[in-house]
Amino acid sequence: MEKYSQYRDRGSGIAPFFPIPTQSSGLYLPFHVFLFLFRLPILLTVTLGYFIVLQWLPIGSLGKKASLWLILGAPGIWWIDLQIDGVRKGSLAKHHQSRLPQPGTIIASSLTSPIDALYLAAIFDPIFTASYPSTRLVHRISIFQALLRAFTEPQLKPPPNANLVTLQALIQKHPHRPIVVFPECTTTNGRGILPFSPSLVTAPPRTKIFPISLRYTPGDITTPVPGSYFTFFWNLLSKPTHCIRVRIAESVYNTSQNVPLVPQGSNINGYSSNFLDTLQEDTTSSTDTLLASDEADGITPAERRVLDKIAEALARLGRVKMVGLGVKEKSEFIRAWSRQKRR
Repeated sequence: MEKYSQYRDRGSGIAPFFPIPTQSSGLYLPFHVFLFLFRLPILLTVTLGYFIVLQWLPIGSLGKKASLWLILGAPGIWWIDLQIDGVRKGSLAKHHQSRLPQPGTIIASSLTSPIDALYLAAIFDPIFTASYPSTRLVHRISIFQALLRAFTEPQLKPPPNANLVTLQALIQKHPHRPIVVFPECTTTNGRGILPFSPSLVTAPPRTKIFPISLRYTPGDITTPVPGSYFTFFWNLLSKPTHCIRVRIAESVYNTSQNVPLVPQGSNINGYSSNFLDTLQEDTTSSTDTLLASDEADGITPAERRVLDKIAEALARLGRVKMVGLGVKEKSEFIRAWSRQKRR
């Protein structure tokens, strides 16, 4: 791996883009092959059944969540180790309203595997978004698109036809669902936190932002290298079971926006005032003014402090470190990795 030394973080030596090696099956190979062949048609059936049929039917949020849990259960994802900052085990119900993401809040999630989106959808029924390092804007994506993005190459800029909006506008349009942001913009192997997209600084100042870290045991179901479909499904379906370690930090606020808030009692565009009193009155920012350069120029010190606070929370939750490698470095790594694989 010496040839890839430039894709290790200089300060810590962490390599966030390398695939996690899979433990050899050894004598258990026939058993693992049996599990793979047995589970594959089940997973395909429940997955296609949901995305082709069930998600378009009026089965409600509870029905969709139950269907997603069937998808998670098919490959043996049964164990969830959940811990929440400031909440002792067994006392979650007492703190449930303030310690967990609720409608109208933002989830800043780590991104290591397609399972991330499935789990978040099964628990919170959120709106998913795609972030980019070159802009403060996001665009809404479906859960299926969120799954596919874990297998695709990183993108420095949004597609030309993307409908870009601020998080504030998205929350205003969907006040009854939480919003999921993947601020690292691309997948890693879970061993480091990449520099963030500036999209989180468009959150309303009184909206709670919950950092959530998802880690897996075994760790080889992460997809840091795009296009690794077979490796992912083999590692997912051939193991008896998997565990998700979920850590939720205390909420963070976007303190970088020191502007007057909409006064209580006002009613704008048909939304109730008890929601809009958390939004900014100043909405003059547009797509043209929020599009930044490839290096996300224009981030103020106050905005940088907000982004760093969320990144530090994710690093602490995942017991990893923040690294200086980003989307651009990952794109270069993928090209070098692909050239080596073709030889």
